[in-house]
Amino acid sequence: MNNKGLIVITGASSGIGEATAKLFSEKGHPLLLLARRLDRMESLNLPNCLCRSLDVVDYEKFKECIKEAESKFGDVEAIVNNAGVMLLGDLTDQSPEEWKRMLDVNMLGVLNGMQLVLPKMKERKGGTIINVSSVAGRKNYESHAAYCGTKFGVHAITEGARIEAALNNVRMVTIAPGAVETELLDHTSSEDIVKDYQDWKEEIGGVIRSEDIANAIWYAFNQPQGVNVREIVIAATKQAN
Repeated sequence: MNNKGLIVITGASSGIGEATAKLFSEKGHPLLLLARRLDRMESLNLPNCLCRSLDVVDYEKFKECIKEAESKFGDVEAIVNNAGVMLLGDLTDQSPEEWKRMLDVNMLGVLNGMQLVLPKMKERKGGTIINVSSVAGRKNYESHAAYCGTKFGVHAITEGARIEAALNNVRMVTIAPGAVETELLDHTSSEDIVKDYQDWKEEIGGVIRSEDIANAIWYAFNQPQGVNVREIVIAATKQAN
C-alpha cells in the first residue's frame, strides 16, 4: 500500500509544474494536477494522478478539486502553488487588464491554494506549502514593475503565513527562480520586450531548466518535517542579476 501523501500542483500543464509532477510521481506520491489545459496534464499519463482543469482564481472549484482528490488519495501532504502569469510591460502604457490578471493569478491564486489546505495541516500538525515566486520577487527589472509587485507579494504572503503556522509544524517555502526555459514569456504581448528578453537569454548562454526547479522543490520538501528550508533562490550561473 502506498503511504506517500497527496501532492497538489497548480500550473501543472507545462514547465516547472509539469517537471515537478513527473518528479513527485517518480518518488511515489499520488498527485492532483491543476491547470487550464487538461489535455496537457492527461498526456503525462502519470499513475495515481487526478487531473482537473482549473483557473486558480476560482476558489469554489479549487475547493471541489481538493476535496475530490482527498477522498481518493487522503489528505494533502503538500501543495506547490506554481500557477502564474508573466505579462511584462512599461507601467506607463501597460493595460490595467494585464495588471489585474497578474494580481489575480499570481497572488489571489496562491492565497486560495494556501487557505484550502492550511486548516487540515494545522490540525494534524504537519504539511508543506511551497509557493513558486521569482527572483523578480526580490529585486526589480525593467518592464517588470507590475509583475515584480505580484512576486514581491508572494514572498510577503509566504513569510506572513509562516509566522501564523510555524507552531503548528506547517512549513512554508518560497522558491525564487531566475529565468527558466518555460512558456511563461509567451504571455507577454509586447514583441519588443519578448525579443529583448530572448536576446538576453542567448547572450548569457541560456537559462536553467524546469527540472532544475523541480529538484529544488523536492529538496525543500524532502527535509524532515521539523526542518523548513524557507527560501531557495536559484538561477543560471551566468545570470548576474
